Amino acid sequence: MIVKYRPVLSIVFIFFISNFIHAQIGGDNDYEVLNLSPSARMAAMGGNFLTINDNDITLIQANPSLLNPGLHNHLGVAFVDYYTGINYGASSYSRTFENLGSFAASIKYVDYGKFVGADETGTKTGDFYGGQSCFDLGWGRQLDSLFSIGANLKMIYSSQESYNSFGMAVDVAGSYFSRDRSLTISLIAKNIGRQLASNYDNNHEPLPFEIQIGLSKRLAHLPFTYSILYNHLEKWDLMYDDPADVKTDAITGEVQERPDVEVFFDNLARHIVIGGELYIGKYISLRGGYNYQRRQELKIESKPATVGFSWGVGLRISKFQFSYARSTYHLAGSPNYITIATNLSDFFIRKN
Repeated sequence: MIVKYRPVLSIVFIFFISNFIHAQIGGDNDYEVLNLSPSARMAAMGGNFLTINDNDITLIQANPSLLNPGLHNHLGVAFVDYYTGINYGASSYSRTFENLGSFAASIKYVDYGKFVGADETGTKTGDFYGGQSCFDLGWGRQLDSLFSIGANLKMIYSSQESYNSFGMAVDVAGSYFSRDRSLTISLIAKNIGRQLASNYDNNHEPLPFEIQIGLSKRLAHLPFTYSILYNHLEKWDLMYDDPADVKTDAITGEVQERPDVEVFFDNLARHIVIGGELYIGKYISLRGGYNYQRRQELKIESKPATVGFSWGVGLRISKFQFSYARSTYHLAGSPNYITIATNLSDFFIRKN
């Protein structure tokens, strides 16, 4: 019995030692393409990881433990109109092989657009492009009716003018499902790897390693599913020193320290992303989310507006599932997320 659940026990072990692992966040790593949400549904619910188990092919790139035979021959594609000429996209395709498990091939890219090159004197040297891409090979398998495991093998490539780099990473995930399938809990350790070939000699930058845990619960008497995601289990302190937040005593000039309780709950909230999905019949769903850390770091104090909030809609039309989302990062605007998914087997006529 212990041997059977060894993969799950390993994931649980990672969870318990996570507080002793130091992470590089906040721009201290390369390959930010790995942190981009590959799904409009994820973006609408506030994050880049979901645990909803309803055979959505657009979720498996971020959570391979959701891979199952129900996703056989499913295809999903995504496009995001990001900021200032930047855009990115993703696609996933899954097949299941008996006795081997379910597999998925995925790709995600970000295109930074065209740049004008110039030397130190300002003389133009020509145009060049920049971007990053990641190819995933995912695997998932049901251990029994309650537990599943999954993993992604990632190959990452970055190009900027004449500077190129290559890296490899793996994700390891596990999920628990209640017997009625209304509750799903997933734990993932993602982007475990390193940069193999760097832009500069012997300057290997770290990858955005992260441990996440999330749950989703569909209510029994209301067509609504809520999602709670806890980011960065491996690092407690997600706050940063902002000189604008420093408060001093008007008389003595001494810096006023924030109460420990306030600091604790501020840090706790920065880890948590909440989202919800309301189902209107069988063909329409409305989604929303709130990311406290995003709001605290990107809002303008004089006009915070809806920074940190996100929303979206899902439509089922014929053989296709369409999703659209907007996620507010800044007053400068909100990216548009579009995903389309389908089961290719539905296009073939089955003969009796």
